[in-house]
Amino acid sequence: MRLLQPLDYQAAITSRFVLARTQIHRLLPHAVVEHVGSSAIPGAVSKGDLDICVLVAKSDHQPSVRTLTDWGYTEKLDTLRNEQLCMLEWHKPNEEHAVQLVAHGSPFEMFITFRDALLTCPALVDEYNQVKLNAAHLSATEYRAAKSTFIERVLRETKKQ
Repeated sequence: MRLLQPLDYQAAITSRFVLARTQIHRLLPHAVVEHVGSSAIPGAVSKGDLDICVLVAKSDHQPSVRTLTDWGYTEKLDTLRNEQLCMLEWHKPNEEHAVQLVAHGSPFEMFITFRDALLTCPALVDEYNQVKLNAAHLSATEYRAAKSTFIERVLRETKKQ
């Protein structure tokens, strides 16, 4: 796994997010569009990809999936999918990003909870960077497992506060 230092990717990804947010707001004007994932966290190492959490009312979730797929997003089929969460991808060159379409009030708002925990604690960012750097040589599955262990711990600690 090739990880990039923040100076090597964050400015470009932030610009890409601004464009994507504008596009998503045009399609889903009542949605809350949040930059999540490592690229949303100053100082975080990353693969250099863009993750976006789009929050919609539960009653708007399935219609929002249709709106995004009609526009050109593709549904990611090899991941968790239910009435509160749908993962989508945008593949246009130089605009690539992933969308986690989440129903408001669902447990899947954890994407934002995790981001916010790291934004408020630089020591957690350093620790997360170390977890990722230590796992970079592993398979993609093992890399994700190492990250998941850390993320789950942070989310548990956040719940206690």
